[in-house]
Amino acid sequence: MAESRPSTSPRAFQTGDPGLEPIAARVMAGERLSADDGLKLYRSRDVLAVGWLANHVRERLHGDVTYFNVNRHINPTNVCVAACKLCAFGRKKGDAGGYTMALEEAWDTAASGYSEAVTEFHIVGGLHPDLPLEFFLDLVKGLKQRFPRVHIKAFTMVEIAFFARRARLSIQETLLKLREAGVDSMPGGGAEIFAARVRSIICDHKIDGSEWLDTARLAHNMGFKSNATMLYGHIENDEDRVDHLLKLRSLQDETGGFQTFIPLAFHPEHTPLDHLPMTTGLTDIRQIAVSRLLLDNFPHIKAYWQMLTPKIAQIALRFGADDLDGTVIEEKIYHDAGATTPQGLTRRELCRLISEAGRTPVERDTLYHPVQRTEDSFVVAV
Repeated sequence: MAESRPSTSPRAFQTGDPGLEPIAARVMAGERLSADDGLKLYRSRDVLAVGWLANHVRERLHGDVTYFNVNRHINPTNVCVAACKLCAFGRKKGDAGGYTMALEEAWDTAASGYSEAVTEFHIVGGLHPDLPLEFFLDLVKGLKQRFPRVHIKAFTMVEIAFFARRARLSIQETLLKLREAGVDSMPGGGAEIFAARVRSIICDHKIDGSEWLDTARLAHNMGFKSNATMLYGHIENDEDRVDHLLKLRSLQDETGGFQTFIPLAFHPEHTPLDHLPMTTGLTDIRQIAVSRLLLDNFPHIKAYWQMLTPKIAQIALRFGADDLDGTVIEEKIYHDAGATTPQGLTRRELCRLISEAGRTPVERDTLYHPVQRTEDSFVVAV
C-alpha cells in the first residue's frame, strides 16, 4: 500500500467565506468539529474551500491511494413487508415484478458474471414475510461451501432485526447463527436518516434510528465489522444530516466497528416521492466532503459510483473520498429507482477512473487488505 502523505499545506487554504476560517484552523490542528461546524460546512457558498479541507484530511489519512474491490451484489428477493416511500425496489407478496430466488439460483448468480474472481459477495434484499431465517443461513452456508475464499458481507441491520423478530430470537442469538453460517461482516444500508420526523415519513415500517444503532453496536461488540450509510436528498434538512453523522461518530467512538461511510444520493424515480428533484452534483460532492470532515474516526469515505455516476465519483476523490466501491456486476436496488449508470464495471475500468483522477488505485478485500492478482485468482496480503 502506498504511503499516506498530505499534499496540501495549511498556508494554501483560501476562502471567501469567513465562517470557514476557524473551521479550517481546527481541521489543520486535527481537532474534532462540532454540530455548528457541520451546519456551516453544509451552508457555505464556498464548496471548493470545503472540498479543499476534506481533501486535506483524505490525503493526510491515505495519500493518493484510492481503494476498490471486485465484488458481486446478490439480492435474493425484492418481496418486502415494508412500504417505504424511498424505495423502488420492494414488491408486496404476489405483486407483478416480485421475485424470490431459489437457493440454487442464488448460488448460480454468485458464480455468474465476470471471469475475474470476486473477493466479496454483498447480499441484501427485501423483508420477505414467509422466508425463515434458515433460508438465509442455508444461502450463506452454500456460498461458503462453493466459494470458501470469498468474504460474505450480508444483511443490513434492518434485515437482522427482522430475522430476529420472525425467528423469535434475540439480536445477539441471530447474529451468532449468521456468524456460524459464514457471514463475515455487514453492509451499511437501512440507516437512511436517523431523525424520527423524517423516518416516520420515508420508512416508518423499518426499525427506528436507535434500533439501527443498537443492532450495529451488538454486531460490533461481537467482532463484526460493518459499514454505515446515510440517504440524503429527499425531505431531510441540514440539521438532520449533521445529527445522523454525529450519531454515527459517537457509536464509532464506542465500538470502532465501522469501516466505511457511504453517502447515498436519493433516486426519486419510481418511488412515491418521485415529485422530488434529483440531487445535483454540487450537493453530492459537498456531502462527501462534509462526511469526511465530521467523521474523523471513520477510516474510509466511499464515493459509490453506482449512485453518483462514475464522473461525479471521480471528482469526489478530490473532495474527501478514498474508495469507489467495486465492480458490483449487477445492481438492482438503485437501478429500479431509475439509476442510469452501468450495472457493473471491470477492474480495468475502475483503475482507469481512479488513475485519470490523479490517484493510485489499490485493490482491496472487504477488510481493506491489499489484493494481489494472478490472472483470475487473487492473494490477500494480510
